[in-house]
Amino acid sequence: MKHHIRVLIIISILSVLSITLFAIDIKTDYDRHADFARYKTYTWAKVETPDPLWNDRVKEAVDAALTKHGWTQVPEGADISIVAIGITKNKRTLRTFYDGFDGWLWGGFGEATTTVDHYTVGTLVVDMFDTRTKKLIWRGSASDVLAEKPEKDIKKLQKAVEKMFEHFPPASV
Repeated sequence: MKHHIRVLIIISILSVLSITLFAIDIKTDYDRHADFARYKTYTWAKVETPDPLWNDRVKEAVDAALTKHGWTQVPEGADISIVAIGITKNKRTLRTFYDGFDGWLWGGFGEATTTVDHYTVGTLVVDMFDTRTKKLIWRGSASDVLAEKPEKDIKKLQKAVEKMFEHFPPASV
């Protein structure tokens, strides 16, 4: 009975850790000298993802976020040019479970079973350039484990972009 409780505790701890490890990772940075108050319009310079169906999904998510902040998309003559690049990377993690753990000083680890879990991480990078000077003024990135179901991944994209633009535009110094 004690053995089963130990195994359940270990599995619970690993589950909590794996959820924490696989949370959406959002990063933003910007040019501290850029006057974001003067930027109000944008245009898309480039959107590139491994799957062309995602190009429009990325645009829609970023468009919605910028519209919330009062920015307007224009076909030409915009203040800002946006480039968005999406990439995916296959990763793996090893999980080892010990059976019969009696303590390493008093009898060893017992038997161990190691499994390999494969998963795909998607990363979206959104860059904003001052159209006139061609200088990068803002960058946001989001990374998360993909669900391999488009409906779930679309929701993850929308949530990630919302978080990316949560404190946008940055206050000018």
